[in-house]
Amino acid sequence: MQHNFGQKDASFQAAGQFPGIEKLVHRFYDLMETLPEAQKIRDMHPKDLTTSREKLTHFLCLWLGGPEVYREKFGPTNIPRAHAHLKIGIAERDAWLLCMKKAAADQAYPKQFQTYLLTQLSVPAERVRNSD
Repeated sequence: MQHNFGQKDASFQAAGQFPGIEKLVHRFYDLMETLPEAQKIRDMHPKDLTTSREKLTHFLCLWLGGPEVYREKFGPTNIPRAHAHLKIGIAERDAWLLCMKKAAADQAYPKQFQTYLLTQLSVPAERVRNSD
């Protein structure tokens, strides 16, 4: 089956638009709070995850070809600079991707889109790595 992820807003649509992405992000942070492998990255976040959830939801909407609300609310995006104050190595990158993989698997996304999403997210996850 042919897909057009990455073209125009096809990925945003496949992710369920804003409600679907918001659901993905909430599941992602719920997993971050409960998975032992994610404890170190959870500790890098504020106790209250409200703003983190909002930022990641709006960032993913933008990143997947949806509305540019992130830029309107939070300004320009520079993923490595935003994370430069944190020590992020291979274990932290992999923990982040594990949470996202499990969160995506819990959505009603087609397997093809899950694979695409994780492949694409591995690029910025690697770009923020600054140790190891």
